[in-house]
Amino acid sequence: MENNETQLKKQLSPVHVWAIAFGCIIGWGSFINPGKKFLPNSGVAGTAIAMILGALVMVIIAFSYAYMVPKYPKAGGEFTFTKNSFGKSAAFLCGWFLVAAYLTNVPMNSTAIGLIVDGLDGKADILKFGWHYSIAGFDVYLGETLFAGAILILFGILNILGVKKAGFVQTVLASLLAICAATLCIAGIVSAKAKGINMEPIWGFDKTAAVEAGATTANIGSFAHRGTSGIMSAILATFAIAPWAFVGFDTIPQAAEEFKFSYKKVMLILCVAIAFGCFVYVSNNTVAAAALKNWPDRVMAGDWVLLIAAEELLGTFGKVLIGVGVSCAVLSGIMGFYLASSRLIYSMSRDGYLPAWFGKVDKKYSTPKNAMIFCILISLTGPILGREALGWFVDMSAIGASIGYFFTSAATIVTVKRFGDGKTHLRIMAVLGVMFSVIFMVLQLIPIPGLSGVHFGKESYIMLVVWVVIGTLFFLKQRKKFANG
Repeated sequence: MENNETQLKKQLSPVHVWAIAFGCIIGWGSFINPGKKFLPNSGVAGTAIAMILGALVMVIIAFSYAYMVPKYPKAGGEFTFTKNSFGKSAAFLCGWFLVAAYLTNVPMNSTAIGLIVDGLDGKADILKFGWHYSIAGFDVYLGETLFAGAILILFGILNILGVKKAGFVQTVLASLLAICAATLCIAGIVSAKAKGINMEPIWGFDKTAAVEAGATTANIGSFAHRGTSGIMSAILATFAIAPWAFVGFDTIPQAAEEFKFSYKKVMLILCVAIAFGCFVYVSNNTVAAAALKNWPDRVMAGDWVLLIAAEELLGTFGKVLIGVGVSCAVLSGIMGFYLASSRLIYSMSRDGYLPAWFGKVDKKYSTPKNAMIFCILISLTGPILGREALGWFVDMSAIGASIGYFFTSAATIVTVKRFGDGKTHLRIMAVLGVMFSVIFMVLQLIPIPGLSGVHFGKESYIMLVVWVVIGTLFFLKQRKKFANG
């Protein structure tokens, strides 16, 4: 039986919860990845198709979340669902990989902070001072590390000071983010009507081959994705990371103990958050290409494509707009994933899956203080590893989210049968959720001939192995405690 010292307070409104989900879905990637991943890998058409398909799949999976939350309204979300449906060992597996899905997003967002500051005034490089070193060809500077670390600590403390305060800040950040994205989209539409658009190569191109051949705009077309195989590869390259792109809507169950509203509203909140996220991804990517006639050159040069596009469209105001938008995206991502990660770790500790230290709740603020401190310490590795680690974090988040989706959908099938709810449409959605989750995992982990740029890279496999080893050690250490609990 839980005592009052381990209770979380009900302080979150529907708007707070939407802001947490939307803020987690949209982080640095929607502003930076158009030039890094989306346009070269999938182009405008491939990215739009992949993101819309990804959003539809997430809505299908959301049916399972909306059903399971009222059944098990406890912090831990998918971990709790799995424990009650498949037992304790499966719950540990699900929970451990969800920690990877959520917690990797915090350092992932923090590594973009230096890019925001220096990118908005590229000539200044005001954070590139002090000692530095290189990881995977990227220089990590003391200035960037200290600044990002300070942000991580500040927002971690804010989470400790109370979920209501964190919810208010998250709502402000998410609202500003939505406004910035919508304004940029409108500017892109107006410009397209006035000047016309040229978004070729519409399906993207083979960036690696183009770099090796020293390609330019004049001959980039020879590296463009064409034919059924090329187009399919372009779409799947982005569709495969949809679990990462939309990870965040599933953070809603992590805070279920802190809802002060009816659980009947969960499905609507999930769908609205997913729809907003899909709009921002597709809009930012399309605007980046539409505003720049030579976007392949910009991609090849490693430029911040969306920032340049916004400046082309709106001048200095466009630059400010991107600065505000990406800052809100990064900070809301840090805030939201801090909340989700700490609640999940707290829940696993409370049930004996992790050491009891992680389950301590602050007596004054009723927040999982120790779990939050752990999240801060792990997140501080992001600035140390540098921005080239972003892709590795993306892959780890994607596989963790896919495993969470799989167990939630499978748990829904079991729970519907157990309670005799007889909801045929829900069973169909849950079965589809299981199928799509498996497809995501296969695309991420297994190299498929003819589909380049879809599966994990070498570094991501290494991180995955390290995470599995650490999890195994925790499992063996805590097994007796949670098995007898």
